[in-house]
Amino acid sequence: MHTERLIHKMLPLNETHRQEIAQIRDQIWRFYAQLKRYKSKPDKSQQKILRHRFDEIFTQKTSYATLNQTLKRIHNNKAELLVVLDRPEIPLHTNGSETDIRDFVKKRKISGGTRSDEGRRCRDTFASLKKTCRKLDISFWHYLTDRLGIGEQTIAPLPDIITERAALATGF
Repeated sequence: MHTERLIHKMLPLNETHRQEIAQIRDQIWRFYAQLKRYKSKPDKSQQKILRHRFDEIFTQKTSYATLNQTLKRIHNNKAELLVVLDRPEIPLHTNGSETDIRDFVKKRKISGGTRSDEGRRCRDTFASLKKTCRKLDISFWHYLTDRLGIGEQTIAPLPDIITERAALATGF
């Protein structure tokens, strides 16, 4: 689980913090092993148990405030991080949802957030378009200039491209 890196790179201030970090990392890796077992043999009855275990790990409190904040941030992404429970075909080590959210988080950190709902919607829309272009192997810059009418309009609308590629992939 890539989220474990957030905890792994933390610098403990004392021995207690070091032990708490080690304990939580151990819990995360044990949980990851449970997810791997679930992925190899999905069992709907395990979903509730795994979600509950996720909550236990990422809502616990320690004496290390920075660790608590990191656990809370990870817990806030629960739906994205546990998407494998509903879609076991998604690889755990390169969880697509985790990759998708990474660009968004980087941008949010750089910009410091948005000032309005309209700004948030704009940021989210552009992040989504960028990610879709990347998945379709289309230059985001070329897509934007094409949509703005700069130069030749050679790129089809994204929904058309997605539909076409899905049809090719399924043979319809």
